[in-house]
Amino acid sequence: MFPIVRLIKDLMVARRMPPLNLTETHVSSHICWPWDLDIWLELNNGRAMTLYDLGRSMNAQRVGLISVITKKRWGMTMAGSTVRFRRRIRGFERFEMRSRAVCWDDKFIYLEQSMWKKNGECASHVLFRAAVTNSKGIVAPSRVLAEMGQVDSTSPDMPEWIAAWCAADVQRPWPPMQERLA
Repeated sequence: MFPIVRLIKDLMVARRMPPLNLTETHVSSHICWPWDLDIWLELNNGRAMTLYDLGRSMNAQRVGLISVITKKRWGMTMAGSTVRFRRRIRGFERFEMRSRAVCWDDKFIYLEQSMWKKNGECASHVLFRAAVTNSKGIVAPSRVLAEMGQVDSTSPDMPEWIAAWCAADVQRPWPPMQERLA
């Protein structure tokens, strides 16, 4: 179940925080609650992705995206992701999440998020390809940025590792092949 109460609380907290520029990092603090655990008593990977949703929502609030999409009746969607899990987050453990937009192209905004343990170790890192949509499809990031009041919609240079991921993703068959049952 999606943590609606957490989302409302986080958006209220983000609303009281100072605004951020699009590529600045939003930092939020979280606790791994018992309902976030898997059978090994660590943060469930699906719940980790849900918590990343919350971090992105707070970030979107602080950069001014939430008010624009609400006003324009646009939506936000994820068009791809890649994640690395490297350290366990256990029940009741506190951790920090960092969220930021890295760059964008003609269709997508590339968002980077990470979870950090109190000892300074990175527990996980995720890259998302996000899109803003309307009834006709994807809204170009340049238009989204203009609506947000950003005069210059020039993207920072795309890091090589993100460009490599994009190139690799183009090679992936879509729709996926369906194997016949024997």
